[in-house]
Amino acid sequence: MTSYKKFYGNTIVVDGHCDSVLELYKNERSFWKKGVQGHLDWPRLKEGKVNLQFLAFYIESEYKPAGALARLLELLAFFRKLQEEAPEKLQIVLSKKDLAAVSYSNNSFLLTIEGGEVLEGKTSLIRILYELGFRCLTLTWNQRNALADGAWENLSRGGLTRHGIDVVKEMNKLGMLVDVSHLADAGFWDVLSITNKPIVASHSCCRTIYDHPRNLSDEQLVAIKNNNGVIGINFYPGFLGAGKTTIDCVINHLEHAASIAGVDHVGLGSDYDGINSTPEGLEDVTKIPYIAEKLLIRGWKEHEVEKIMGGNYLRVLFEILP
Repeated sequence: MTSYKKFYGNTIVVDGHCDSVLELYKNERSFWKKGVQGHLDWPRLKEGKVNLQFLAFYIESEYKPAGALARLLELLAFFRKLQEEAPEKLQIVLSKKDLAAVSYSNNSFLLTIEGGEVLEGKTSLIRILYELGFRCLTLTWNQRNALADGAWENLSRGGLTRHGIDVVKEMNKLGMLVDVSHLADAGFWDVLSITNKPIVASHSCCRTIYDHPRNLSDEQLVAIKNNNGVIGINFYPGFLGAGKTTIDCVINHLEHAASIAGVDHVGLGSDYDGINSTPEGLEDVTKIPYIAEKLLIRGWKEHEVEKIMGGNYLRVLFEILP
C-alpha cells in the first residue's frame, strides 16, 4: 500500500465530469467545508487528489429551451461568487499554458456546459461562452435540442442539424472540446465525420457490458480511438449493470473500453453530484484513488494507470486548447 500511495501521489488525476456547481447552488451547500452531503467539495477534492476537475454547468429541463442561457449565467454568477470567497485561488484552465501548470500537487478546474440549449439557436454565442471561460460543451442532454437528438431519442435516428454542424466546426476553430456523451447514435457518427479535432465522451460506459442508450457500442469505442479522443467511464450504477454495483463494475467498464479503444483512449468521468447513487467503494471523490489501486492489483502497468487516471485527458486538452 505504501508504494501504491507514493505512485498515486505522483500521478496527475483528471475527472472529466461532475455536476457540483448546480448541486451546490440548489442545496446551498458549502464548497469550502468538508461535508457529508453530495459527492464533492474542496476538502474532499484535495483528499482524493483530483488535480483537474471538469465542472459541468448542467441546465435543468424546466429551463429548456427558453431560459437556458439565463440559467447558465445565473450558475456562472454563483461560481464567480465561490471564486471570490475562496481561501486560495481557484485555478481555471483556459489554455495550454494553464494546462502545463497542472501538477500532482495542486487542484485546477475546467469549465464545461452540459446542453447546447444555452446557445438558443445562435452559433455566434459559442464565442461569447468561450470568452466567459468555458472550454467544453456537451452538445445535448438526453432530449432533442436545436443541435441534435439526445440519447432518449435514439429511435428517431436523428443526427446533427445544420446548426449543430456549424457549432462543432466553430468549437474546433476556437479550441473548445466537443463532448458526445448524451448524444443519440446518429449524432455521434455525424460529429466524428465533421470534427477535425479529438472529441470526448466525458461520462459514458460500455454498451457491450450493459445495454443502455447512454452507453457506447464497441464500434463507437473504435471510432473514438481513430479520432484520438477519450471516453470517460461514468460511475452511475444505472449505466454499469443490473443488480449490486461496486467499484469493480467501474473497473470492468474501464478494462473493456481499453480492450477495444486502447489504453490511450480511456479515462474517468465520475458524474459526481449528478447521480443519485454510487457504486460501493466509490461513494465520493475521496475514493477515486482506489481505482488506481484496483488497476494495479489487476496487473496494469504504472504507465498505463497514469494514462487512465488523467494522462489521456491531458493529451487531448493539449491538442485542443489554444
